[in-house]
Amino acid sequence: MDNTPQKSYNFNSVDLLIYIWKKRWILGIVGFIAAVASIVISLMITPMFKASVIMFPSTNVMVSKELLVQNFSGENVHGFGEEEQAEQLLQVLNSEPIRTRIIEKYNLMEHYEIDPEGKYPMTELFEQYRSNINFRLTEFMSVEIEVMDKDPEYAANMANDISDLVDTVYNSMIKDRAWEALRLVEREFRDAEETLVLLRDSLDHVSSQLSTNIDSGDEPTDIVIRALSENGALYFSMINLVRNQSQIVAGLSLRYKEARLEAEQDLAYKFVVERAYPPEKKAYPNKSLIVIVSTFASLLFALILLIVIDSIKARVAIQEEK
Repeated sequence: MDNTPQKSYNFNSVDLLIYIWKKRWILGIVGFIAAVASIVISLMITPMFKASVIMFPSTNVMVSKELLVQNFSGENVHGFGEEEQAEQLLQVLNSEPIRTRIIEKYNLMEHYEIDPEGKYPMTELFEQYRSNINFRLTEFMSVEIEVMDKDPEYAANMANDISDLVDTVYNSMIKDRAWEALRLVEREFRDAEETLVLLRDSLDHVSSQLSTNIDSGDEPTDIVIRALSENGALYFSMINLVRNQSQIVAGLSLRYKEARLEAEQDLAYKFVVERAYPPEKKAYPNKSLIVIVSTFASLLFALILLIVIDSIKARVAIQEEK
């Protein structure tokens, strides 16, 4: 019996290469099987096509301010937005109205082959939607819409439709408040106009009464003094009231015009830099990458397993000798 003590497997780089060479046939068979299996699996995976839209957010400047306010020094309504506007754009893209319209228009329940009678069909649908449709903020402060789908036409059309829906959802949210604001301002403006008409009528009446008093009698100086003492204070008071109310009406008139412009506008809230087009090449799966990674992982696992097995055998042999 050989009493030479068994060495434990404590490899350096040279020992490892020698060990791999000794096990080359086993590793070769494992690598071949892994490569064939990964090729078969990659062929079974449904290919996915990627379409994307790149866009920049616009500023949140009210168009009424730029058009109606003199010497307006704020941001231009046609300018690009900043990070805050880009993040708001991302929130709109992830909103329920856009998701619901895309799901309904493209009948994604059927397109994704989800059983509507299943246990959690809507949960599965939303998870598939989030998996295939992504939005991200790029390093240039633009927003990218990325759609993956097994149909390249579907991928491009969905990406473009999502981009188009941004303005619809934005305008819908803003106009709900804008129309309410318009109704409130219009009511205040109409009331102020009616008040101004009443004050002007009262001023005309006082002015007419003052003129009548001045035109009567033979001594103009005495008549003027008496007329002014009787109606002068009221006359000048009415003039101040009319002047103040005219300023109120002018201010409300500007606010009314601003509110009407905001309620009626249909501006774009993004600038599309690149629209989506049907991709010619699939984005997933990358068969060569799958084969390489799977084969390498299998070889590494097999090598580690062989080392462990041989280490166990060596330790068992040592114990038996003892």
